[in-house]
Amino acid sequence: MAFQAVCVAGGVITVFGLLGHQILDYLHVSVPALMIAGGLLLLLIALDLLTGKTDEPKQTKDVNVALVPLGMPLLAGPGAIVSVILAVQKAGSVATQVSVWAAILAIHVVLWVVMRYSLLIIRVIKDGGVVLVTRLAGMMLSAIAVQQIINGVTQVIRGS
Repeated sequence: MAFQAVCVAGGVITVFGLLGHQILDYLHVSVPALMIAGGLLLLLIALDLLTGKTDEPKQTKDVNVALVPLGMPLLAGPGAIVSVILAVQKAGSVATQVSVWAAILAIHVVLWVVMRYSLLIIRVIKDGGVVLVTRLAGMMLSAIAVQQIINGVTQVIRGS
């Protein structure tokens, strides 16, 4: 399941990295609008982590959990999609492009390792560690989300 989820996320990220601007242009959606929407969705996820909300994602009948919700939108959500579109757009030289794609690959390898060995990690850090990591992740994710919203609003105001 870990491998499937990472492959789905990698596929979504790759498609948006290669074709993101064309997709957004076709849909008449600006990058700042996607940044704001992604930031708001990321903030909702962060607030769930901070408050300790433990609702399990509801699985639709006959849908593989590695595809939805794990692969998309949890691993390859709006925040990741916006980040990849912007990173690929700002990478001017071939060397920078290669480093962006290498970073994306490295992140997906780390995601797979963490998901593959998640039960072992949970056994090591115990319940208290899981709560601590969850709260810290929620705090950092909320800061990233707010910054993404600020950046999107700033770009809208500047008219870019």
